[in-house]
Amino acid sequence: MFSDNDNPTSAAAAPAHDHEKDQASESQAHTEATVNAAAQEATAAPVAQADGDPRPEQATAPAAPAAEASHEAAPHLDPEAAAAAEEAAGSEEMSKLIEQYSEPVESAANNEIIEVKVVAYTEHGVVVDVGGKTEGLIPAAEFSETDIPRPEPNATIEVQRTGEHKDGYVILSYQKVLRRRTWEKIEAAFKAKETVTGKVVDRIKGGLVVDIGVRAFLPGSQYDLRPTANLDNLMNTEVQVRITKLNRRRGNVVVSRRALLEEELHAKRAQLMETLSEGQKVKGHVKNVTEYGAFVDLGGIDGLLHLTDLSWGRVKHPSDIVKPDQEVEVVILKFDKEKQRVSLGLKQLTNDPWVGAAEKYPAGGKVQGKIVGVVDYGVFVELEQGIEGLVHVSEMSWNKKVQHPSKIAKVGDEVDVVVLDIKPSDRRVSLGIKQALPDPWLLTAEKYPVGTVVTGKVRNIAEFGAFIEIEDGFDGLVHVSDVSWTERIKNPHEVFKKGEPITAKVLKIDPENRRVSLGIKQVNDIWGDWFKQHKVGQIVKGKVSRIATFGAFVELGDNIEALCHNTEIEDRRRRDEPSPMHRTSTGPLKSAGPLEPGKEYDFKIIKISPETRRIGLSYRAAAKQIERKEIEQYRSTTKSSSTATIGDALKQKLASR
Repeated sequence: MFSDNDNPTSAAAAPAHDHEKDQASESQAHTEATVNAAAQEATAAPVAQADGDPRPEQATAPAAPAAEASHEAAPHLDPEAAAAAEEAAGSEEMSKLIEQYSEPVESAANNEIIEVKVVAYTEHGVVVDVGGKTEGLIPAAEFSETDIPRPEPNATIEVQRTGEHKDGYVILSYQKVLRRRTWEKIEAAFKAKETVTGKVVDRIKGGLVVDIGVRAFLPGSQYDLRPTANLDNLMNTEVQVRITKLNRRRGNVVVSRRALLEEELHAKRAQLMETLSEGQKVKGHVKNVTEYGAFVDLGGIDGLLHLTDLSWGRVKHPSDIVKPDQEVEVVILKFDKEKQRVSLGLKQLTNDPWVGAAEKYPAGGKVQGKIVGVVDYGVFVELEQGIEGLVHVSEMSWNKKVQHPSKIAKVGDEVDVVVLDIKPSDRRVSLGIKQALPDPWLLTAEKYPVGTVVTGKVRNIAEFGAFIEIEDGFDGLVHVSDVSWTERIKNPHEVFKKGEPITAKVLKIDPENRRVSLGIKQVNDIWGDWFKQHKVGQIVKGKVSRIATFGAFVELGDNIEALCHNTEIEDRRRRDEPSPMHRTSTGPLKSAGPLEPGKEYDFKIIKISPETRRIGLSYRAAAKQIERKEIEQYRSTTKSSSTATIGDALKQKLASR
């Protein structure tokens, strides 16, 4: 309303005071000539002081009692004495009048405030009665150039002297008085921390300009408890504020609306703190929403509604459940009165879905759900709001080795799952997608029973063998021991190449561990054919392939090898008899008794093990059996000779050789 440069000081009144002294000195020189006029002027009207309070001059007060006293005393004195007394009294009164007049009459100082009465309006301004038959003028510019209204006719107002005169008028200022009174009110409100009302008149950088009688600055951060998005909408609105800073000399005033709101908030908070308790249901308004939850204004104190307490189900972002300024009913989960912290819950107003979940979703049961999350190690399936189960990546498919769950599933898919395990106490449930489908492994296993010859490609090579893919998701292992009947495979990489086709026979199926054993050497099962054609007790011919310390290895056919143990080569010898084994100084054994490598002999089969592919032979038993057979033959051919002996039979045998 006013500018900010009004700072009246006593120094401003000094020139006016000196001027009055000069006038007093001048009038003292003409005292006798104008004493009556001076007396009348001295008693005519009160004189306003520098402090603005008028005090009537008492120049004639002492003279009146003296005159009355002289009249009362006259009847008691003779005429001469009475005349002398009257002359003395008059002289004394005159002296006082002169003395009084001789004192300079101090005129009102410049910048002082006086009360005047509005007399008339002119084109030059407002004419007022100053008193003492003097009129003052308030210039019209004070009203035309400002929004100050003109005072009403005959109204008594306060004005300030300027020390100027124009056209017989004392120039006065109405605006300066209003400004001074306004500053006084503002200073009083600042000291008393009172609330003032102002009007937003301008929008400047960093805040607003509020007219509270003078232009005051309202910072944008001090308008509300929370940041205000658009301050431009506040133009021409009335606001209640508190003066926080004031410097009259610089005309600097800072106000705050937030200070009032905080006081109100603290009062509400203190009252609210006495009524809150854990487990209590309260209503509030969502103040703001963050990534980890929402803050709810309970009416003086803010409570945190955490993301995990919004819903029993999965919540991607709190804004999916609550919005700013939304009214919500919540329950107080935790209340710390000292720290003024309140934890709130929304989902706690509804029943916990995990109660009774074990009965509703028993292990082994098949249910339908919706995929709500895909992670590296599996997918999360929502069975109902608040109950989610994990389908591990290993439980997603029977056939495929899933590289990433997102390859076969996406959020929003409806799927059938089987409950593998449920633990309500841990709020966990394990689910399987593949268990809800027919097991193709078992179906495939039925297609390839034990003994079936299959063809597949080498999928992977390990130290102990090779994995052969028979069908998609159906692999079998060829162990190194099942590659060849004769060769000992030490490095499978020398035998197998990844991707090459392999023909093998199904040796064993383990449904529980989902394993298939394959064999390559069993495809051409010469052992099986040999076992079918031979049995224990038969005499067979074989070639000694090599000699070992424990016996002789005998080749009975292609890739069929048997062992003739030392105990089955010759009859047992006494301990003092030398061993029949003979070897050179270095190198392999050259013979085992009568058996020599590379030569064929007759052997008797004494043991057959088709499972381990082992054959046990006996040279000694074969020799005895052949000998008995020959003797029997001889006897049958020489029945007519009564003199034949065993010696004759041996001679005949040797002769036949």
